[in-house]
Order: sequence, then structure tokens, then C-alpha cells
Amino acid sequence: MTQPMVDVVIVGAGAAGSLLAAKLAAGGKSVRVLEAGPAWSSDDLVSSQIWGRRLRWGGPFVASTGANPIAVTFNGGWGLGGSALHHYGTWPRLHVEDFKTRSQYGRGLDWPISYDDLRPYYDAIQSEVGLSGDASAEIWRPPGAPYPMPPLQRTAQADALERGFRNAGLHTAPAPMAINSVDYGGRPACLYDGWCDAGCPISALANPLALYQPQAIAKGARFDANLPVRRVIVGKSSDHVSGVDYIDSAGNRFTQPARVVILAASVVQNPALLLNSVSHHFPQGLANRHDQVGRYVMSHISVLMLGLMPEETEPHLGITGAQLICHDGYAKDGHVAPAFGSFQWLIAASIKPNDIAGIACSRPDLFGRELDEFMRSAVRHVGNMFGMAEQLPDPANRVTLSRSMTAWGTRAPIVTNRFSADETALWSQMRDQGIEVLKAAGAPQPWHSPPLTAHLAGGTIMGEDASQSVTNSYGQAHGIRNLFLAGPGLFPTIAGVNPTFTVHALALRSAEQILNKWSDFAA
Repeated sequence: MTQPMVDVVIVGAGAAGSLLAAKLAAGGKSVRVLEAGPAWSSDDLVSSQIWGRRLRWGGPFVASTGANPIAVTFNGGWGLGGSALHHYGTWPRLHVEDFKTRSQYGRGLDWPISYDDLRPYYDAIQSEVGLSGDASAEIWRPPGAPYPMPPLQRTAQADALERGFRNAGLHTAPAPMAINSVDYGGRPACLYDGWCDAGCPISALANPLALYQPQAIAKGARFDANLPVRRVIVGKSSDHVSGVDYIDSAGNRFTQPARVVILAASVVQNPALLLNSVSHHFPQGLANRHDQVGRYVMSHISVLMLGLMPEETEPHLGITGAQLICHDGYAKDGHVAPAFGSFQWLIAASIKPNDIAGIACSRPDLFGRELDEFMRSAVRHVGNMFGMAEQLPDPANRVTLSRSMTAWGTRAPIVTNRFSADETALWSQMRDQGIEVLKAAGAPQPWHSPPLTAHLAGGTIMGEDASQSVTNSYGQAHGIRNLFLAGPGLFPTIAGVNPTFTVHALALRSAEQILNKWSDFAA
């Protein structure tokens, strides 16, 4: 069943898809957004670990393989808002050197743009969204406009951990957060109850339900949930696509024709959709003539550090992201060889007693009376911080398709990942610094997690050379004039910071390009 033609069809209603829908609809284009998952609203967000798990990937199974499997489900999203619905709102900018890692260090890949190209979009987004922080305290921050809101309030946990960083000779600053410290943009200030991980029902945290989806709908964009897209349809010639094929919950098939198609699903699902879109023109998958679709998937190799502080720290209060941030470890070549890359500390996040990232689960060696005694102290005295280190792009870390079929009638994706010796060495040095900081804060016996993974990037990277990348710097697929991709899958490197701010900046830049040169793209 063929639906009426629209100017733009967007696959995925997360951070990038929602922003693009808002900007393109405001530019006068008819926009339809197709989302595979449920139609969440702010009323569906419940401050509970159990209920918060509903916001993680809930679609067909994704196999995560390799020497160091990535936590795909935990890092993914499901439904309107995508993974940005449960993201923590920590929004640092990439550093200047992150864009030219290959040119400057002979490692990784270069972006086809520089920081200066993206700076005005960072500034515009932070004004629209409302970021809280103190740019002058971030001595490592690249040039840009100051934050429109003051920093968020602090708890005793932040004070205790800041003491450790100061005693260890390291710097901290209030974390730049997409969370209101004061009323901003018609949205209220934060309550500091520490449940960001389960979504923000009061919209103090700038998730898609709070900001860009309402803007898009007000301008006429249509969001339809529970409609998984199965493939992109290639037009009569190989340089354009004509729409997408999707199904409803009853298995009925539909075609949505569009003048421009934008894939704004996840780092896993965008490549899977392209690889499933085989045709006479693209027998190896859409936009995959050079076998680049799915390659260079990256994550942050991470560590959770904890210690018991002498004073009470109120660890259950605050925000899930971070109260403080430290980038003193960001110099890519500033570590003991073979370690290479950037890392950051996210300091004094709210932490609850139980569940996956809770205090109790951080000590699997304790049970019974010992666990009870530990928890009586830890729920009042624990301090925690999260170290996040850069993984370099490797073409062998990738999304491929299995032979098994999903309930959607598509081949299921497989994610393969391995951390290099450089990255494991960087993780070890980051962990050792964390132990030093916690001891300097007054925690005599710190402990830590094994290597974890946080965030996803790559898989459909941007670049100037069509034989080495999937899109240009605007997310336009090489050789296909009306197919665009959006999200962290475009990143040639993951850098050492959270990706969501950069996702928004790139999406704004792409929306501007599409509107300004519409006649060049529209089929």
C-alpha cells in the first residue's frame, strides 16, 4: 500500500531525527518520521530502574560479538526519543584536535570538517536547548559562546571527589549539562532526584520529547511509532532513492514515497538498513559499492570507580550524568606508550543502591552479612566517577548481517568489536589515575568495574573520499543525491567525550544544507 508522497521521510525519532524534522518542517517541507518502537510521551517516564529499562533497545535481537562485545542494548534506544530519551544530558564539545587525528598524530581518521566548521552550530544548539555550566572553568574547552545557564547545584559527593582531584593536582569544572539549572525555554529547573537514567518526566533534561518533537509537530511534521522500516527503495537510476518500505504491527507492508530520505536510526540499525536494501544497482547493499557500510564502529572503553568517603555524600541525589568533569587526560599523545587517545572523567553522578549500575552490583564479591554491612555504609558514603576513553576507528569493528531473519523480515545485524592494545593500555592508565584520585579524596580502598562500553559511533562515517567513507560532511550518501544519514554513525572518530551535543550540531548543519540546496537533492 503506497502512502501519499512527502517531501522528507525520516527513519528514527531520536536526537538527530527529531531535530531534522523540526528544522525541515519549519522550512516548509512536509515531513513524516517513522519510528520502530513505541509512542512514548513524558507521562510514560517513571522514576524507576525497572521501568527505565523499557527505553533501551527492544526490537529484534542484535548479536554483539568479538573479543570485547559492546553493550548494544544498554546504549541503544527504543521508541520516540530514541537513546536520547534515557541519555544523561552530559554535553561537552569535541576538542579541536579530535577532527584531525590522522593529520596531527598519524592515527585514526580525519573528519572532513574542522572544529571551526561546527562551532557556530554548537553555539546555536546550546542556545536553543539551554546548557548549564561554566565555560570559563573548563580550561580545556575550545572557543565558543558561554553557556546560557549557570551550573547545576552540587551535592556533598561532588565536594568530596573534587577534593581528591585537587589533591592529585588535577582540574575540575562544572559539567556542561543539557539540564536546566533555572527555568529555561518554558521548561522547569531540575529537581535533583537522580533519575535521569529513566527519562525526565518534567522535561528539565532536553530530550527529544521535551524540545524538538513538539516543535516539529507544531510545524506539521508527523511522527508515527511502531512502524519498522525494512528497506530503502532505489529509484529508476542509481543516483537517487524513491522512499522506504515499512510494516505495521499486523505485518502489513507499506511504501512511503519521498523526495528526500533521511536515515536517523542508531549506529547499528542505519548500516543494517542499508545492507538489507539490496537491489540491481546495489547488490551488496545501498551506498555500499566500496564495502564501507558498517565499518569503523566505535565505543568508549570505560571504567566505573568507587570509594567510601569519610563524610556523608548524598549519592542518591543529583543527576545521573555528572556534577563535575575533568579533561586533564585528554592529550592523545600524553600517556605512557602504547596508550594513545583521549579520556575524560565524569564525576559525582547520582547512583542508586541497586540495579545494573547500582552500588550493590559494584561489589559482586560480597553477599549475605558482608553485603548488608557494606550497603549500610555505602548508601550514605560512596563516591563514584566514570572514566571514558577513546577507541580508535578500526575497519574490522563493524556491523554485518547474519543469515537469520527478524520478525520484520530483514536479516539480523551482528556487531563485532575488539579493543586494541593502545586502548586497553589507555584504560589501565585511566583506572590507575582514578585510584589515585579516590585515595586523595579520603577513600582508603577504592574499587572499580571491569572494562565497560559506553556510547556508539561510526558504521556510516563521513569523509571526502567515497572509497573510504559512506557520506560527505553533510551526511549525504556518496553518489546518491537524495539519501542522507544522521546521528553518531557519521563520526570518523568517537573522540573522548559524550556524542549527543555533536550529534545535534551535525544535524543542524545538515538541515541547513538540505533547505538551502533543496533543488539539488529532491528527487
